[in-house]
Amino acid sequence: MSMDTDAPPPEQVEEAPKHGLAARLRTYFLTGLVVAGPVLITIYLTWSFVTWVDDLVRPLMPALYRPENYLPFRVPGSGLIVAIVGLTLLGFLTANLAGRTVVELGEMVLNRMPIVRAIYRSLKQVFETLFSGKGSSFRRVGLVEFPAPGMWSIVLISQPPNSEVSASLPGKEDHISVFLPCAPNPTTGFFFYVPKSGVIEIDMTTEQAATLIMSAGVVQPGTDPKKSIVALAELANAAKAAQSNAPKKADVP
Repeated sequence: MSMDTDAPPPEQVEEAPKHGLAARLRTYFLTGLVVAGPVLITIYLTWSFVTWVDDLVRPLMPALYRPENYLPFRVPGSGLIVAIVGLTLLGFLTANLAGRTVVELGEMVLNRMPIVRAIYRSLKQVFETLFSGKGSSFRRVGLVEFPAPGMWSIVLISQPPNSEVSASLPGKEDHISVFLPCAPNPTTGFFFYVPKSGVIEIDMTTEQAATLIMSAGVVQPGTDPKKSIVALAELANAAKAAQSNAPKKADVP
């Protein structure tokens, strides 16, 4: 009969729901990964940092003042609290005349040691630049033509070179030092001097630049994080539609 002739084959009726269910499960999995991934990684990194500080500070604490001696469980973050209080107290004492005298005596001893002297001076300059809040290093973001003509990379603009380095650089144009972070780990990269005309400064914060580099361009500046789940769902639906509309390979007789 005609009704039997127009009915689709049984295998096609069973195949469609399976394909739709698999696509929906894949979309749900990716959406859950987007939601839980950043939260879990943030918790893991924070917990690792707190544990690392606790392991460094706890051996220096007298046993009488350790919370685990009075509680049946270990209190995470106690070493971090002691470290913050200790550093704040150290800064308070250093601001006074007696504290500055002790620091100067300690620096005098370190400056007399050949190898330790170079390490201490370099680390002191880095920490003073990063945490003093007075410097302008790495507060501006720019673009340089690297690694080949027509290819542009994001750099963090630092301080101009000193007089000795400037005198050794070729050309009469002023140079500037930049740091080029590598993806996906922005703590590694290249440091070099480039003419000021070769740097295009852009309106972007260092946090946005770091996010752009770590995500390898996936997360663009100004992107609303709340829209990422919707964009991921739309991308999965588009992929599902493309698969369903793709021409199937004809069966070989």
